[in-house]
Amino acid sequence: MENISTYNILFAVCGLVILSYFFSILNRLTRVPSVLLLLGTGILIRYVADLLGYTFEVPPTVVEVLGTIGLIMIVLESGLDLEITKERLPLIRNSFFSALVIFLVSSLAVTGILFWWLPETPWINCLIYAIPLSIVSSAVVLPSVHHLEPEKKEFLIYEASFSDIIGIMVFNFFTSGHQIGVQDVAWFGGSIVVALVLSVAVCFGLMLLLIRNRINVKFFLSFAVLIVIYVGGKMMHLPSLITILMFGLVINNWELIRWRPLKRYFSNENVENEVGFLKSITAESSFLIRTFFFVIFGYGIGVAYFQDLQVWELGSLIVAALLGLRFIYLRVVHRYNLLPELFYIPRGLITILLFYKIPDAQRIEAFDDGVLFFVILATAVILMLGAIFYRDRPVEITGANDPTDV
Repeated sequence: MENISTYNILFAVCGLVILSYFFSILNRLTRVPSVLLLLGTGILIRYVADLLGYTFEVPPTVVEVLGTIGLIMIVLESGLDLEITKERLPLIRNSFFSALVIFLVSSLAVTGILFWWLPETPWINCLIYAIPLSIVSSAVVLPSVHHLEPEKKEFLIYEASFSDIIGIMVFNFFTSGHQIGVQDVAWFGGSIVVALVLSVAVCFGLMLLLIRNRINVKFFLSFAVLIVIYVGGKMMHLPSLITILMFGLVINNWELIRWRPLKRYFSNENVENEVGFLKSITAESSFLIRTFFFVIFGYGIGVAYFQDLQVWELGSLIVAALLGLRFIYLRVVHRYNLLPELFYIPRGLITILLFYKIPDAQRIEAFDDGVLFFVILATAVILMLGAIFYRDRPVEITGANDPTDV
């Protein structure tokens, strides 16, 4: 470590950014998820470093900080991608219930698997571990849907965004010391109302900062304000991610607001100009955070984890349950087409970040972290296979269709 110079660090950092850019190009050409390539890069760096004797440990705080900033950027990016129109309401409704139902049944199924595999563990601890494993990662989905037709692309973007928000809120509820009672559930619902009210003030405050601010430094200042709001909300046990999502939704759908005094102060043209640049800055920042987060996480994956047969067995059970339940919902309940939606089950940044946030009192000592690594890599490979094999434009399922048509 003492021999690493400033120039070595700059070379490595900039080299990773360039490499990640080429991975994004490769993703568009081959449909291999760039996240999978970044994880593989991290694993390869760890392997080579071990061979050369230059291994060093990345502090967990660094991973958590990167993950938290990435989480905020991803939620904001999701809000800026969601357009609310009358024609899209059925699609939004379907994607919301898909995210909600699949998340709930997946959490219960994974809880049951962990409770059966680790019978001495309290079921509530198993549930807390199951929640992150049941969240579809928008950080992986968003860069992987560019080749899909608009309806499928929007469905998966909405679904992943809703899955993130629902999963984080449920995780925060169960890790904040609350019991499942009327009073605690009422408090949880009240905190959502408070977050929505706070969202109104935040939206207009940030609009003033973006549009009426005469100083050029405003976009990263807005990000700093959002991070302060998120951290402050976490300290007050509020679902502050709702505030960030609402900010993105409001400014991206500003034309829906009909209040004339507000329109005179913030015209549609001014807002559209700022939104376009904000989308660009957010996408660039998310790209940067994802690059370093997944490379660092891949670096932390030891090859020894995958030499444990129990990791393969438990990980395979969890992945099979996630895939099977999604199949049942899309095919039987929602009657939606299976290609490629069935295969878009990646776990990623939010899953990793929430695992870092599990309180010590609720940790399961017998749980092998290799299972987490296995699930993330396996679901990324499944997404890759679905993206590669999806070529034709299949029709939506109706009663007249061949039941074998997927």
